[in-house]
Amino acid sequence: MSTTRPKALAFGVAATAAGLVISACSANANATNSAGSTNSAPVIGGTLRFGMLDAPQFLDPHDTYSYPDSIIADNITDRLTYQDPKTGKIEPYLATSWSYNSSLTQFTFKLRKGVTFSNGTPFNAAVVKANFDQDAEGDESLGIVADTSHFPNYIGTDVVNPYEVTVKFSQPNASFLQYTAFTGGESAGFVSLSTLAESKDERTKNPTTIIGTGPFIIKSFTYEKDVILVRRNGYDWAPPALAHTGNGGAAYLSEIDMETIPEASVRTGSLEAGDLDATLDVQTTDERLLRKEGYQILAQSVPGRIISFDLNTSLFPTNDIDVRRALIIGWNRDSLLKSVLTSSYRVATSPLSALVPGYVDYANTALKYDPKEAEKLLSDDGWKVGPGGIRVKDGKQLIVKFVGINNLVVNEPAYELMQAELKQIGIDVELSVLPIPDFSVQQAKAATNWNGVAENSSRDDPAVLWQTYSPAVGNAAFVAKGSAAAEQLTTTLQEIQDTLNPAQRIAATEAAQNLILVKYALTDPVYEPSQVIAAATYVHDIGFDAQSRNDFYNTWLGKH
Repeated sequence: MSTTRPKALAFGVAATAAGLVISACSANANATNSAGSTNSAPVIGGTLRFGMLDAPQFLDPHDTYSYPDSIIADNITDRLTYQDPKTGKIEPYLATSWSYNSSLTQFTFKLRKGVTFSNGTPFNAAVVKANFDQDAEGDESLGIVADTSHFPNYIGTDVVNPYEVTVKFSQPNASFLQYTAFTGGESAGFVSLSTLAESKDERTKNPTTIIGTGPFIIKSFTYEKDVILVRRNGYDWAPPALAHTGNGGAAYLSEIDMETIPEASVRTGSLEAGDLDATLDVQTTDERLLRKEGYQILAQSVPGRIISFDLNTSLFPTNDIDVRRALIIGWNRDSLLKSVLTSSYRVATSPLSALVPGYVDYANTALKYDPKEAEKLLSDDGWKVGPGGIRVKDGKQLIVKFVGINNLVVNEPAYELMQAELKQIGIDVELSVLPIPDFSVQQAKAATNWNGVAENSSRDDPAVLWQTYSPAVGNAAFVAKGSAAAEQLTTTLQEIQDTLNPAQRIAATEAAQNLILVKYALTDPVYEPSQVIAAATYVHDIGFDAQSRNDFYNTWLGKH
């Protein structure tokens, strides 16, 4: 995979003319955007058997959390716009054109006519308003929590006419246009009015009632076993970048059987035995083997906030900035290349993915491995080497509690390498790497129980930093409200949301990274995640979108 990344691009002017396609993110230079592309005519029919590590759980697009959740939800729904994974441009989809005001507080969309949900009801302005209102405001009676990170300062959505809406905010929301193409967790996919009337619990227990406009429908769901998607006949409104005329515009595959297989060796063995056609979450040690055996290895970096341990500034001992700085420079990220990562991945060089505009490379500065400086920081701060080599200050050992998720095959070995190297400078990392349900329980206790919480946030827009680290929004580092740090972070991160001017937005993004990593040491970046798939040679055109989710609209199976 290429290691070069574009750094700047055009974001568009302050107000677009209706229908003007604007560029909202950087091109994904690392992308392998589809599997097995050929000049052959696609074969219609067949079932793709697709393996995954995680068990999908929340298939409502507005409530997805894991990668499998979102790829399923995003194949049964559509969005207002489409973000090209190669160019980063925002293009028409269910919206044929759009415009926005100079203050970036109002966004008007003209909608495509003739689109229907799989239950036959129409997609129109009233449906857009109902979806956005529930997303933005939540519904306590249904157990729906408001999505404030994507709908901050939401005023409401006005129905201009049956096929035109205006979405209003009380403060600038520059990233909203990109959000209308978003396919990650809490995506922008639309569900029917009947689905919106259901509770979160109903949508979770029986996701076959989640009705979208997308190319597939959920046929069955068995938790921790599989989810079966079936082609929706009559579908013919894919974004122009993906559209095809074969099969009347409907997807080529008849079904997709997405199987949960937690054990990496079983996923690989099932692929080799012909029981799977493709699998996500390829074990790094199996990549070379499978490639040698003739399987396709498909990988795309995940844009956004990379895998990092966000450091708790309100909890001992990470409330000490010298401890946080020692954690960041006290272990060697390049060691990951020797023993953990393959060429499908990159070590961390910033809190932000190198795919996103405004990314700053700190590999030779703030993230440079410097154990002697880390030891000096700790010694000067009063941390002396104690029993077993673990440092002690005021009678307390230098123990930090870190928690992460085991949902990516690289996570646990990467964290364990970091743990071992930090112990060499006297920091004892108590590490827990948990399945998603258990991690979610611990994440809720992060403020009081954990010095570092590791995860990533996929979003091909620099606003991912704002939604994660702004004390007014995510506050992942638990910066004290009202402090000088909180005020500076809030102001600088909001500047990312205040403009679509390319130079201004990139400058704000660079300034934000300097505050997050250099000045306040709020996060300990580990590596840039990738989604890695192994597929048989007869599998064609598994797509990667701009959030590195897989779309199967153009996927087909050849002879085998």
